[in-house]
Amino acid sequence: MDIAFIITIFLIGFIGSYISGMLGIGGSIIKYPMLLYIPPVFGLAAFSAHEVSGISAVQVFFATIGGVWAYRKGGYLNKTLIGYMGASILVGSFVGGFGSRSMSEGGINLVYGILALIAAVMMFVPKKGIDDIPLDQVKFNKWLAASLALIVGIGSGIVGAAGAFLLVPIMLVVLKIPTRMTIASSLAITLLSSIGATVGKITTGQVEFLPSVIMIIASLIASPLGAMAGKKVNTKVLQVVLAFLILATAIKIWMDIL
Repeated sequence: MDIAFIITIFLIGFIGSYISGMLGIGGSIIKYPMLLYIPPVFGLAAFSAHEVSGISAVQVFFATIGGVWAYRKGGYLNKTLIGYMGASILVGSFVGGFGSRSMSEGGINLVYGILALIAAVMMFVPKKGIDDIPLDQVKFNKWLAASLALIVGIGSGIVGAAGAFLLVPIMLVVLKIPTRMTIASSLAITLLSSIGATVGKITTGQVEFLPSVIMIIASLIASPLGAMAGKKVNTKVLQVVLAFLILATAIKIWMDIL
């Protein structure tokens, strides 16, 4: 790998992880298309869809560690929510990550496009009053949360994304979890999800070692910085940024598929 390649991979990891920490997502919603499309633009070696999903899975694990650490104080982490959704998504992501070895690159991109489209639609559903609920009085349907997390885990394991870009709208729209608690708890759930996806990708030989290390270093630096920024930004602004981010990615993926 030359210097230009290393710098490009580092910047992709840094930008994605900063947004990851700020918005409560693992970052694959950004880094998957960036890794797929940006290196070839600069005349650098292109990754296959399998390689991108493998690198993303490993990197997300380290990005979410940094984000969770930054949110560990203030009552933002809902341990019950993390327990139910985390256990389900861990099982689902391992199944998806292991099973993805038999899928074509087109199939992986199609799954990613479907997940991104569903997430984009959900983010534009009105979310009234959820941020008026005190953090210590938040209630939700535990088995509905676990069931949805299992489905998200299978799909996200296939593409190497930890699934937070779909978990966040589910938590906001379906489970009615306040925005900052959603962001913090989704990072913790994503951390658990990424374990299953990472193990599945590594055991099937889908991970490029050196690019993954570069992305990990960028993640450990950028994710806590993003999380600190997310605590200060208005919750409505966070929701709008995430909504348009997911929508833009969904449009790009579907343009390529079609």
